[in-house]
Amino acid sequence: MRFFDLLLMSISNLWKRKLRTVLTVLGVVIGVTSIVVMMALGNGLKESMLENFSSYSSMTEITVNQGGGYYSSSDSGSTEEKFLDQAFIDQLLAMEHVTGVNPELRVDAIAKAGRYMSYIQLTGLTQEDIRNKNYPIAEGSLPEAGDSEFKVFYGNSVLVNFFVESTGTYPFWDNDEAPDIDLMNDPIFYIFDTDAYWSSQGSGSANPAPKKYIVEACGIMEGELGEWATDSQSVICDIDALKTQLKRVFKKNPIPGQPTRKNGKPYNEIFYSTLRVQVDDMANVEAVTKVIQDMGYNAYNDAEWIQSNMEEMNTVQAVLGAIGAVAMLVAAISITNTMMMSIYERTKEIGVMKVLGCNIRNIQALFLLEAGFIGFIGGVAGLGLSYGLSFGINHLAAASEGMDIANICRIPLWLVPVAVIFAVVVGMVAGFIPSLRAMRLSPLAAIRNE
Repeated sequence: MRFFDLLLMSISNLWKRKLRTVLTVLGVVIGVTSIVVMMALGNGLKESMLENFSSYSSMTEITVNQGGGYYSSSDSGSTEEKFLDQAFIDQLLAMEHVTGVNPELRVDAIAKAGRYMSYIQLTGLTQEDIRNKNYPIAEGSLPEAGDSEFKVFYGNSVLVNFFVESTGTYPFWDNDEAPDIDLMNDPIFYIFDTDAYWSSQGSGSANPAPKKYIVEACGIMEGELGEWATDSQSVICDIDALKTQLKRVFKKNPIPGQPTRKNGKPYNEIFYSTLRVQVDDMANVEAVTKVIQDMGYNAYNDAEWIQSNMEEMNTVQAVLGAIGAVAMLVAAISITNTMMMSIYERTKEIGVMKVLGCNIRNIQALFLLEAGFIGFIGGVAGLGLSYGLSFGINHLAAASEGMDIANICRIPLWLVPVAVIFAVVVGMVAGFIPSLRAMRLSPLAAIRNE
């Protein structure tokens, strides 16, 4: 008997018992929906966590900080200072799996605007790094290389840290008001020599106050005041322009935060504060980090912590899927029961088919096809219901206060065919024992019972 004939016969037999078929299919629908929605919830939580990680950290990035101190060589017993300079960057770029190195230079400064004052940290970045960060611009432009004057780019929430110098009160934090400062047009005075500033404070101090420099703004990041985003409270500038400004301000004097020689004199070179090392794959991050640490530098990454969290989320997803599988188990039992009932009702039909010489494998295939078809219909209908429930769950989550996860329920594309195939396989497995009974049924006994 041809497969197509068996398929038509199985559909016809199911159609004769509509109510029983619908109820059995409904069980499969509930089972498939439970599994898909539970898996989608786990997948949504995991992807949301990954998105949150990537918003403030890269999973293939190693941070190397200027640790200071000395590094002792295990071979010679000698010591040498380890600084973040261009020579070390070239050494990193020559390492296997390293695809790029982005240096940062951070300098503490004091900004004054009228009666307001703020402690800020200037962050010098390369032009390539500034472009890659893709800062949204509300006004002005990003720092350009080769500007004749030193200019800065303000984050959208820099003003929240300005306070009234005479009273020490913060307009934003204390009164939810923005300081009366126009960063683009008002003169902003910067004090770079913070050590000299603090030594000049206090009554009776004989130390002169350090020089103040007017620093223009080249642009402001887009966003509301107090709205958090990457670098929203940062003051960004071109790293080479920052080096030039520091050399202009301090000349041959030590720069606060920069290492000095044993005699207290500064080095000729300005060293970087941080290097962000890009690795080609997350699997290689730990190995590269270990190599850098063995070289005597302070290096760390978020990959191990992120991987640990991902493993926990995989466990949560597996538990949610197991909960949904319980409903599918009940559906499988329902299919088995339906097939057994069908055999008892069709005993004569099975006997006649055997007497007429029908292959017993075709009889088994007939009942397996019926069970598989129930699983197929239930799987397709369950997927449709799953998408509807996912849409409803996401809509409710978006409307609920305190829910900061967008699309908490996400059905991955690979789950669509897997769910249908799984439902068909479950149906056929559930119908296997009844099909064996039908195949082994004695034709004479079947006819005599009828």
